Amino acid sequence: MSDYTAGDVDLHHVKRVTKTEFRIYFALIFALALVPHILGWLYQLVRHLGMPRRDPVSRAWLDARAITPMIFRG
Repeated sequence: MSDYTAGDVDLHHVKRVTKTEFRIYFALIFALALVPHILGWLYQLVRHLGMPRRDPVSRAWLDARAITPMIFRG
């Protein structure tokens, strides 16, 4: 069995991520999610001959809000 009490190793230290890094990842995910959501929105617009409930920007925003924290959970 290993002895983790010896030495200067802090096993419970959590490395904080800067807001800038989080925002960069968020922007990249948002930009990448925007294109498929625009295409899907246009497809629904043509197929159903009506406006979809949620616009592509808000769908991409929700995807980015859900995915970005998953990257930093580690």
